[in-house]
Amino acid sequence: MVRGESYVMNLGDSISQGDLAITILIGGLVLDRLIGDPWHWLHPVQVMGWVISAYTQMALNLTDSPRGLRWLGVGLTLLMMMGSGAMAWAMIALGTWLHPRLGVAVAMIILASCLAARSLRQAAEDVLAPILAGDIQQARQRLKNYVGRDTDTLSDEDVLRAVLETVAENTVDGVTAPLFYAIVGSIVSPGGAAVVALAYKSVSTLDSMVGYKRPPYTDLGWCSARTEDVLTWLPCRLTVASVALGSGHPRRFWGQCGQQARLDPSPNSGWSESAYAIALGVQLGGVNTYQGVVIEKPRLGTSRRPITPVVVREALALSRRLLVGGAIIGVSLIWARYSHELGPSLLSLNSAH
Repeated sequence: MVRGESYVMNLGDSISQGDLAITILIGGLVLDRLIGDPWHWLHPVQVMGWVISAYTQMALNLTDSPRGLRWLGVGLTLLMMMGSGAMAWAMIALGTWLHPRLGVAVAMIILASCLAARSLRQAAEDVLAPILAGDIQQARQRLKNYVGRDTDTLSDEDVLRAVLETVAENTVDGVTAPLFYAIVGSIVSPGGAAVVALAYKSVSTLDSMVGYKRPPYTDLGWCSARTEDVLTWLPCRLTVASVALGSGHPRRFWGQCGQQARLDPSPNSGWSESAYAIALGVQLGGVNTYQGVVIEKPRLGTSRRPITPVVVREALALSRRLLVGGAIIGVSLIWARYSHELGPSLLSLNSAH
């Protein structure tokens, strides 16, 4: 076996497969926490965006047949998933061929790019700052960077609702779902966290760009939207279940979420937004305007208190707890997966010296 093919195995003879998998998972989480997604750095999502844009333009120029566009959409979804996973594997393999520890570092960086915990927190705080300073115009302007709705006439309360809805929905899409697939990848193979997480990230990115029910994406984006719904279904329910367990009355909480989530046409965002609304005692949803078109989303939760900057920060704290809890569970599962071959660990090596 050539050196580049063994990146998922051991760092020489000094670290077990289980330790390697846990190191990559924790390293990716720490990097996201410390660095996030610096705007001036090239990000995998940018590259995905270029590919998706080029393919979309090609497909729309090639045919206007609904059937043809649907098949091209299937091809785009497969291209993004398989291509992203293969690219992650190749980058890690190349890094390992140069030096095993470089391969681990590359895996950590790729995994960190799939997580959006720090970016989500920064986005929320970016909008909260002018709200707290009383500058609603600046808050509206900054909010445009993060949401698709029209923001020019939003009130303070509407801006805060938009921020809270973004936190609730993107905690699943950008935090707990990528973490879930990183854990799945780690269980399959010690170096699989970055590969599987990036494949999921590609589908999430694809859905955000072409997964719309309006022209010209209705048929082209159908496959990506359905695929994203399916892949996010389980991580979303596990996230809501975690919030329910933390509520102290999980059965009642889960039942309330289920009743309210059915009001939302999305199979996932309704669940996550309901969970946050119920946990925080606020109401989400209502009238939004997208490119001049007024859309009324179902109202989720009960308005026991208004949405304030304090409530938004409580939502961010809840997202942080979900991430930490998920990481602990992930490490436990990985440890159990590789427990039969746990050799000398980093701690035992250190103590031996």
